[in-house]
Amino acid sequence: MGSMGVEHALLPERGLVAAGEAIIGADSHTCTYGALGAFSTGIGSTDMAAAMATGETWFKVPEAIRVNLTGTLPHRVSGKDLILHLIGMIGVDGALYQSLEYSGPGVASLTMDDRLCIANMSIEAGAKNGIFPVDEVAKEYMAGRVNRPYTVYEADPDAQYVRTIDIDLSTLVPTVAFPHLPGNTRTIDQVGDIAIDQVVIGSCTNGRLSDLAVSAEIMAGHKVAPGVRVIVVPATQQIYLDAMDRGYLKTLIEAGCVVSTPTCGPCMGGHMGVMAAGERCVSTTNRNFVGRMGHVDSEIYLSSPEVAAASAIAGKLCDPREC
Repeated sequence: MGSMGVEHALLPERGLVAAGEAIIGADSHTCTYGALGAFSTGIGSTDMAAAMATGETWFKVPEAIRVNLTGTLPHRVSGKDLILHLIGMIGVDGALYQSLEYSGPGVASLTMDDRLCIANMSIEAGAKNGIFPVDEVAKEYMAGRVNRPYTVYEADPDAQYVRTIDIDLSTLVPTVAFPHLPGNTRTIDQVGDIAIDQVVIGSCTNGRLSDLAVSAEIMAGHKVAPGVRVIVVPATQQIYLDAMDRGYLKTLIEAGCVVSTPTCGPCMGGHMGVMAAGERCVSTTNRNFVGRMGHVDSEIYLSSPEVAAASAIAGKLCDPREC
């Protein structure tokens, strides 16, 4: 993370990553850039140092899982619900050292922010990388950002897959990952009455402009429930400025949220929102391991910004479709 934002949101925003490139980083969520049709993956710091010194690194070519998407996402359901649904289906090691290749007619309906979120959390299923086709949505996003030629790679017509997973986007509902694994998912109608102490909206997974927009839309005219802390973290300074210009931050602040400059802070318990024993947090981040946000007896519930915003108002896990 630099002063201008969280790296996994900043690099695509600045055109520093592009289709067809091989990208490595010393952070597991480097796989985010697969949203643009790049092969990107996280490696260890020692491997990273060797790659920087030599310009080379070594990979075993991963086998591929085809995720065939059809339909379109319903109202108040987003890319975060899709990736949580998928991880819940196959488990946190369901794609271990394999490539999650997202394809099918449903891809066209996914926004770039949806794709960045989905690729970002492919690692939570154990995948080596997640990758999307380079369609008009991707090309439009790169136009004006990427100032160099890039290469579009497509799967061969006879490509071999270890398995194919079919998902009809229109059947998805808001989904929450309960403690203490991203694969411990339940649909919103199954969550029960779970009171919360904190909400975090942000991170390299869900700190983009559309995430802040939908959060502000849901929270407009409402107040955060008494006793609930809500921390909003735009992923980059540009997103911060855009959200400010469009009035999203004003709406969120008036509802009772606090807004931070870009940081990874709450996501891994580094600073801000560090939780005490027994506290529960609904978070749009990507991991809910034991002690991830503070005390080992605290609990993290992973969700979309839609669920997080609705829950902030209700003071408990809440269905955003009822807002």
